[in-house]
Amino acid sequence: MTNWDSISTIVSDVQSKKTSALENVEKALKLIDEKQDFNAIISIPRDLALKRAKDIDDRIKSGEKVGRLAGVPFIAKDNFLTFGSETTAASNMLKGFKAPYQSTAINRLESEGAICVAKANLDAFAHGSSTENSDYMVTKNPHDKERVPGGSSGGSAAAVVLGMAPFALGTDTGGSIRLPASFCGAVGYKPTYGLISRSGVVAMASSTDVIGPLTNSVEDAQLVVACMSGLDELDATTTESEIPEKAVKIDLKGKKVGLIKEFAGDGVQREVKDELKRAIDELVKNGAEIVDITLPSQSLALACYYVLVPAEISSNLSRYDGQRFEHTAKDAKSLQESYLQARTEGFGKEAKRRIMIGTYVLSSGYYDAYYKQAQLIRTKIIKEYEEVFNEVDFMISPVAPMTAFKIGENANDPLQMYLADAMTVGVSLAGLPAISIPSRASSKDLPVGIQLITKFKNDVELLSLAHTLEGALS
Repeated sequence: MTNWDSISTIVSDVQSKKTSALENVEKALKLIDEKQDFNAIISIPRDLALKRAKDIDDRIKSGEKVGRLAGVPFIAKDNFLTFGSETTAASNMLKGFKAPYQSTAINRLESEGAICVAKANLDAFAHGSSTENSDYMVTKNPHDKERVPGGSSGGSAAAVVLGMAPFALGTDTGGSIRLPASFCGAVGYKPTYGLISRSGVVAMASSTDVIGPLTNSVEDAQLVVACMSGLDELDATTTESEIPEKAVKIDLKGKKVGLIKEFAGDGVQREVKDELKRAIDELVKNGAEIVDITLPSQSLALACYYVLVPAEISSNLSRYDGQRFEHTAKDAKSLQESYLQARTEGFGKEAKRRIMIGTYVLSSGYYDAYYKQAQLIRTKIIKEYEEVFNEVDFMISPVAPMTAFKIGENANDPLQMYLADAMTVGVSLAGLPAISIPSRASSKDLPVGIQLITKFKNDVELLSLAHTLEGALS
């Protein structure tokens, strides 16, 4: 469905004056306007985007050096602080909020010449797996308007597949880039934890939140991450980056790829199993050795995640008290009433559910029974991944056990909704890099995402593997 060349081609055309940044931005804005019925976009910084495009064109005309993303339009998930439009995190609590500064990721992209043309819809505060929890609208899957795009970065994934921009930014806490990439048929890359600064991004769970791109190819994803990654004095968790701009294919001879036993059995849709087998066959054809592996604690990962993450959510959302930001209780007669009224009105059902769970597991009577035990299990999960990566170079699994489900199908069943994350949360708890590449993305069939995983800070090899495999699966 995309209407764009590769990002490197777009940049080359802008720099050679074959086209212009202004033409690219106008094209993106036109496509966004034409496809409003998919509900992928919350706001559009139209004036600022056009102004920045004109500035880049003027710099090129005057012979100035422009960046590696010169004239490339992009879309940011609406939990990134940006200038030119509101930042709402798709929540009524932040409706009307205009950021006083921009996120580090946005600043780095703009310093390379990229231009933010829209803010994408998401589950409010990124709480969800379907983008049905947005306080504003439900985003529709590009392949079937009756189905969800996945979440929480569903607006970003849908926008890229619909061709609104060459790439979009998402956040991945437990699968929120990989799952929508799988459901929509995009490439979704979750880097190693700390590779990209989280400064200026509305926090969900600080110990697992990761910034990453949704793109049409692995090559595009690698270039975008190369421009965003690296140390940031505003985020103490960041690490140095050695991501090269260009993706290269990998020689798979002698490489061992672990097939995660827990993710290939019962409970996985037939279509998903078929696409996983096709991916495995391609790896073998290219010389890789497939090794059956097991992660014994994987069955506990989802429960562990939904103890630890709500605990961090309850803490991070405590700042929204009706005294700061946009949503306030104007008629409250006391401070306590102001807190109660603002949080009752500002938070949606899913945010309240997670705040309640998080507060419960952190309470004095239950901390040892739930939160402390979950942290012990997390440590066990991390060690199991480390042990397996002593035996294999990569792991492979589906992103989700199913293709995109229908809008409303799981809306009243939180446990069923949470199961969509079963194959992605373990990777997030361990902080490992993972990528979803589409194995089937046509207008007739629903996409299936293949998840590739590798050890901590081995992002370059992961991207090379994904680049090698994606051509065979398209």
